[in-house]
Amino acid sequence: MNSYYKQIESAIKELHFNGQPVSLYEPANYMMSLGGKRIRPILTLMSCKMFGGDINSAIQPAISMEVFHNFTLVHDDFMDNAAMRRGKKTVHEKWNAPTAILAGDVMLVLAYKLLSESSGNKMPETIGLFNDTAIKVCEGQQLDMEFQGKDEISIEEYIDMIGLKTAALLAGCLKMGAIIAGADKKEADLIYTFGYKLGISFQIQDDLLDSFGDPKTFGKSIGGDIVENKKTFLAIKARELAPPAMRIKLDELATERDYVKKVELILTIYEQLGVKHITRDLSEKYYSEALACLEETDVPEDAKKELRQLAGELLNRDK
Repeated sequence: MNSYYKQIESAIKELHFNGQPVSLYEPANYMMSLGGKRIRPILTLMSCKMFGGDINSAIQPAISMEVFHNFTLVHDDFMDNAAMRRGKKTVHEKWNAPTAILAGDVMLVLAYKLLSESSGNKMPETIGLFNDTAIKVCEGQQLDMEFQGKDEISIEEYIDMIGLKTAALLAGCLKMGAIIAGADKKEADLIYTFGYKLGISFQIQDDLLDSFGDPKTFGKSIGGDIVENKKTFLAIKARELAPPAMRIKLDELATERDYVKKVELILTIYEQLGVKHITRDLSEKYYSEALACLEETDVPEDAKKELRQLAGELLNRDK
């Protein structure tokens, strides 16, 4: 994975958005410089290699997906009123809200431009995939925002939302690599489903880490989702399982201003209801379903090794 990361980082460092006014492009370059795991473009390269393609031909399409991902983060941070991203000020905090909106907009267009310039005879397929992925991510973000104003959300609604907001992009990145490599439709669809299932597992695991992770390795305070009353899998499942008295307590804690107390008491309720183990089990279920799709692909076992290893690291990560 390190070699893919280095290739992606090298390509991103060479990528510099230029134009006038500079104040439009500077925030875009700033956002791309903040780093991150670069999981999405790495998945594109891994998929391309697995299906026998030349990963050099997949680097720019992979970067286009990473630029798109960072565009969504710029807008998400503004909508969430988040002050920090990867230990640095968010774009709207460092500049202002209108600049963040416009910088995000131009990043979306630049992502599209990067892809259209690098797809060759695969352009109709890659552009179609990009469009479909972008629409799904926006739909997921809208649902996520709407969920925060609702008292009751079902598990099925939540899975559908994270499938759009998180899983569709991971799946799209994998399918992008398959298309660039020339994989047939059946194989491209299988790797897409692998990524979709893996993405759901990834997000559920992320919910779990926010509540029960180790602050030393997680990189931020535990219980942020609880403080913000986010509709995570754990929160939804707890309300589903809680007896009436405990549901009343959860409602009361939603307005608790002592955040340390709030997190401590809600985590105790999660433990009492067995939510931690239920969440872990569901993440493992989607992970297993993802691996089943990977095994179905018609490529040599050795070619699947890297993706299988990365999937395991995502499931068992602590940050």
